[in-house]
Amino acid sequence: AIFAALTDADELSIWTDVDCIMSADPRKVPEAQVIDSLSYNEAMELAYFGATVLHPQALGPAIDNDIPITIRNSFDPQHPGSRISNDRQNGEEIKGITAIGDMSLINLEGSGMIGVPGTAERLFAALKKAGVSIALISQASSEHSICIAVPAELTERATNVITEEFSAELESGQIQSVDVSDTQSIVAVVGDGMAGSPGVAAKFFGNLSRAGINIRAIAQGSSERNISAVMKSADVTRALRAVHSGFYLSAKTISIGLIGPGIVGGALLDQIHSQARRLREQFNLDLRVRVIMRSKSMLLGDRRIDLGNWRDAVANADTEVDFAAFESHVHADHLPHAVIIDCTADQGVADRYAGWLERGIHIVTPNKKAFSGTQEYYETLRDSARSGNSHYFYETTVGAALPIIRTIRDLVDTGDRIRSIQGILSGTLAYLFNVYDGSRPFSKIVAEARESGYTEPDPRDDLSGMDVARKLTILARELGLSLEIGDFPVQNLVAEDLRDLSIDGFLSELSRYDEDILSLYKEACAEGKSLRYVARLTENGDASVGLEKVDKDHAFSNINLTDNIVQFVTDRYAANPLVVQGPGAGPEVTAGGVFGDLLKLAAYLGDGTQI
Repeated sequence: AIFAALTDADELSIWTDVDCIMSADPRKVPEAQVIDSLSYNEAMELAYFGATVLHPQALGPAIDNDIPITIRNSFDPQHPGSRISNDRQNGEEIKGITAIGDMSLINLEGSGMIGVPGTAERLFAALKKAGVSIALISQASSEHSICIAVPAELTERATNVITEEFSAELESGQIQSVDVSDTQSIVAVVGDGMAGSPGVAAKFFGNLSRAGINIRAIAQGSSERNISAVMKSADVTRALRAVHSGFYLSAKTISIGLIGPGIVGGALLDQIHSQARRLREQFNLDLRVRVIMRSKSMLLGDRRIDLGNWRDAVANADTEVDFAAFESHVHADHLPHAVIIDCTADQGVADRYAGWLERGIHIVTPNKKAFSGTQEYYETLRDSARSGNSHYFYETTVGAALPIIRTIRDLVDTGDRIRSIQGILSGTLAYLFNVYDGSRPFSKIVAEARESGYTEPDPRDDLSGMDVARKLTILARELGLSLEIGDFPVQNLVAEDLRDLSIDGFLSELSRYDEDILSLYKEACAEGKSLRYVARLTENGDASVGLEKVDKDHAFSNINLTDNIVQFVTDRYAANPLVVQGPGAGPEVTAGGVFGDLLKLAAYLGDGTQI
């Protein structure tokens, strides 16, 4: 810099071992970005606050002579680097986030300081005489205290000097204490764009607050180029990541962990992959799938998993399942939001929801187990979500992509009273009784449906009626009813002596009950009716699930193969019930519903823009 000034150089290139100046230390902030250009003042602030690429004294001669500086990499001369000049930079509110560690905070406090001229002068003069450099100064307008940050190695010297200088005031009680807090660090955001830009401080401190970081002292000069905060050194990495994500990442950057990449989960990953670019370009929504967990192994990605070949990557993943590591990776400090998508039907996974919500992790799931479990756990989920300021979406637990839960909420929120709900809530049972016409054995249709993927691997999961009972329990709770499975009758279509057999044994023995189903079918036909498996619920909590004879002209008798259909009788829709109908099964449909819930979550987390 000195030679550049002496020779009146047009430009100064400083060759280092890094490509450029970064927005943060990439060793602590994985999402750190290249700073293409910055002003002299910004460079000086970053150099002072620990940007090791620069040294403040190296900039002085170039700044005095208005010589542009370029930071280049000796090992990669083709990289353009970062340019420092006097040009006014536009765009970004801040240019960088940095930190100084190994600091101590010294607080001089006492009522005798209020309105007494010269206290600050005496303090700084004594420290200057002792050769103590001050990194940060903070004083309340009440003049009741002055707080300074000094390098840790100068703490003892500074404390002794201050105690000696104000010994008389300490003796008389005019100054109550000289308190020292060690192992402190200063985190600062720097940028010319902060000047005159409302909300920068709010964003800075808001991100620190959401990261759970306590601030000990604050300082900002009138140039508005720097805002500094003192905190425990142990919190610095978390603070840098939280603040960086708040300023540099979209408010709708979401870290995603998916459990269960099976038929539905796999379809969801494919759908996210196909729409990711459009969502990023049109809605500034950055969906980052960072963990995919199977039953025995999991795949972790640093920035994100490449969804173009996720199947091969998951098949070759050898990291053992570890829920603590899974949660830690999804809920990363440097990303603003985290969501876990559970595409399993696993009770063990559902039992973890409350803890995740408590820790601020959002949940999207088609898994019915948590929301149809005990009333106590259901209420715990609600309390945990409020405590963790988190959201959970489970529209697909009832009707795949059909807006059944949303319809209930819209009706209730707009003041309508729901008198009753009735419907066909199983795509599998809808299919079986749509196809069955008495010409072929019911057991044969069940076997064909299983082979075609219309039933669960064990058809008894569908025929037992428990799946429908869980859905009805979820709907009851949406109405504010305290209802649990076991509180209402559920007709099990599996004979008792078939319930404990193997799957193959069940399928081979089911034919023994073909005549029973045929008899029910003939009775229904004789009465001009159809057989349908129906769920019913009233506003008083009366509920039932079972096989019914339904009039041929009833909506339930005229649905497509796997349709779900729900009728809402309300004060507004009393004579002519509100009907929601459509496909209630299928991996693509269910995955689309889960994807829709994910987009609803993104709208909540961002600026409210609908996606």
